Amino acid sequence: MRLWLVSREYDTRQTVTLTYASVDGERSYTRQASIELLQRSPVTAAVDRDGTDTEPVDDPATRERYAAEAERMAADHDPDDEV
Repeated sequence: MRLWLVSREYDTRQTVTLTYASVDGERSYTRQASIELLQRSPVTAAVDRDGTDTEPVDDPATRERYAAEAERMAADHDPDDEV
């Protein structure tokens, strides 16, 4: 399943939370990594994940926001683009 980057949040522990979602906003995958790790392994516009690695997006407003952002990312970037 192809998922597109829809959110990137930084916290005070030098950790970044990346959220990827399907273009319909129905499924998401969240990954946390240190800023140091992300400097060595860049963030890409999309990732491919098995459906069992994803979670359903239950909130309709979040699903709509994820779908809009995933569609925009898919239109503007190749999956392997560093973002």
